[in-house]
Amino acid sequence: MSDRYCVLGHPIGHSRSPQIHAAFAEQTGERMTYDAIEAPLEDFADAWRDFVAAGGRGANVTVPFKEEAYRLCEALSPRARLAGAVNTLMLDRDGETYGDNTDGIGLVRDLQAQAAPLEKARILVLGAGGAVRGILAPLLEVRPATLMIANRTADKARQLAKEFFEWGETTGGGFDEVVGTFDLVINGTSASLDGERPLLPEDVFADDALAYDMMYANEPTAFLRWAAEHDARTADGLGMLVEQAAESFFLWRNVRPDTAAVRKLLRPGNA
Repeated sequence: MSDRYCVLGHPIGHSRSPQIHAAFAEQTGERMTYDAIEAPLEDFADAWRDFVAAGGRGANVTVPFKEEAYRLCEALSPRARLAGAVNTLMLDRDGETYGDNTDGIGLVRDLQAQAAPLEKARILVLGAGGAVRGILAPLLEVRPATLMIANRTADKARQLAKEFFEWGETTGGGFDEVVGTFDLVINGTSASLDGERPLLPEDVFADDALAYDMMYANEPTAFLRWAAEHDARTADGLGMLVEQAAESFFLWRNVRPDTAAVRKLLRPGNA
């Protein structure tokens, strides 16, 4: 009998997670099934409990439920506590709900695969919501020279920078306060969902800079199109999705899959 896993979100029809985890299971020989489940906006907790009652062992959590997932957990990993959000749920040995956040480590591993400038680099992170909270500590652990958080609401960015300052040189402000050039610019806002981009200075990209959008789509986002027009290298969040999924798979099954093979499966010729 196969163990059951899923991704919970709203909407969820676009999710690539079932394809990714099916590939991981086939590659590693793990006996498991993985489905996409659309949870009601007003009742995420019951959607998880219903899945567990039907034999579910673990779940990935996507927008807009990561903070709700955090609140329902009976135990949390240190990185989930720091992020204030959960993207991976599992049952522990006592049947309690344990929450983790694999977004940050997934992003860093994908950036490393993209040969992104990290150590001693100038990094600009756009946005100050839950998605950004989950990536800040792992980014700061790679020891950039500076990391600026820019957000439409400047005070929110400044507060977030203050919270993470002990991890490294961190500043915050509004989009109109971005000054100088950056080696890596990460879009963690939801603007891409609306076909828009954060309004940044035209000269924000350093030579050979990488522009990275945490969203992924069949076509480049508005942010990535704008970055390409300014001679930046570009990458979307599909690789991050694969890497954070691999970390979740490892938490559930104690087996680490080969992510390079799955990258090739999802994007042939451009792994």
